[in-house]
Amino acid sequence: MEEEILIETPPTPGPFFRFADENAWLTAARAAGFTADFPVYDEEGNETGTEEKVVQYTHDYALDVVGSITVGGEWDEEGNEVVAPTTLDGFHVNYVGELPEGWEAFEVTPNSPYRVFA
Repeated sequence: MEEEILIETPPTPGPFFRFADENAWLTAARAAGFTADFPVYDEEGNETGTEEKVVQYTHDYALDVVGSITVGGEWDEEGNEVVAPTTLDGFHVNYVGELPEGWEAFEVTPNSPYRVFA
């Protein structure tokens, strides 16, 4: 009897999303239900209010908020910038889970993704 060897192909990275800016991303995150208000405490442990934060991981989804992406640039041996890096357009987010409604409009397919889920 021959043993059957199953070879799994690695998952395709993505999807990747590019929003116009951070505010557009936060608007989409709120609409998708990816934000929540968390209590804020002072130095003595007293609750002073709440702060909205993006919930990046649950059992239903995972977000990798990349933000702005820069490429290139040059620095001298002391670490001083000689040539400024170029900032790519948009605010970038990677996502795993069921696609939120309306996010198709923000999906991009980079040739060389800057960052992917492992």
